[in-house]
Amino acid sequence: MACKTSAGCRLLAAAIALAAGVAGFVAPSAPVALAAGMSTWDGLRPEVFGTRRIDSGLGVVTLKAPFRPEDQRAVPVGIEARFIDGRTVKSVTLIVDENPSPVAAVFTLATEKNQVALKTNIRLNQETHVRAIVEASDGKLYMVSQLVRFAGGQAACAAPPTGNPEEIAANMGKMQVANVPVEANASSIASRVRLKISHPNHSGMALDQQSLLYIPLRMITNLEVSQGGNKLFDMAGSISLSENPAFEFDVDLTGEHRIVAKLKDSDGAEWSRELALPAGS
Repeated sequence: MACKTSAGCRLLAAAIALAAGVAGFVAPSAPVALAAGMSTWDGLRPEVFGTRRIDSGLGVVTLKAPFRPEDQRAVPVGIEARFIDGRTVKSVTLIVDENPSPVAAVFTLATEKNQVALKTNIRLNQETHVRAIVEASDGKLYMVSQLVRFAGGQAACAAPPTGNPEEIAANMGKMQVANVPVEANASSIASRVRLKISHPNHSGMALDQQSLLYIPLRMITNLEVSQGGNKLFDMAGSISLSENPAFEFDVDLTGEHRIVAKLKDSDGAEWSRELALPAGS
């Protein structure tokens, strides 16, 4: 079975996820028929946010992604949000319009911060708008978007994983944390770190190069990160996250110098890692 359109890929992704029994996966019962002049986002918006109003995020949200990525299997996307009116950031949703699973990740913040910076890597199936929707503590939504070109070649969600199955299985669940350089005017009480996770995040759409059978779906469903005893965020994942994804976020320099990362995938596997923050964090 192959998909040649974003709607067809979306239904294939839904069928794979439902067959695998992925909890929490919500799929449309049929492709949304878009009227003339309607965009993919016009169909996605009511599925994801219902009738909620979404305001422009200019001046509130910043989205950074390469215009034409070098590797569409791991496209870096950074999101920053800042409120100066006393509100805090409640959640951040990353959407890739034309991917089989458009909602790439949803970050739910557990700490009351007026400023948040997040970064991860996504798969890119074709030329698409990438969107960041930030929810404020009062429930209002703010969005920015960027067009990201497709360099050509195989769609990333169908690209085979790197490494052999034995290597992938042996490394699955391993995690590393490293410092990330930040601008000179960054907060003196926060430090940015990168959490790299070993997990294939199998989409269910890639062929095994030896058996020529589809590699079963096995995706990251949830990531919880805490610093000391204080939760920083929860993330709900999808097949749109890259293989072996990395996540960048800020930690509190006045807090404990360790983080705990808890990872779950669609096979029901769970990993928990306690990681010391690098010197300088």
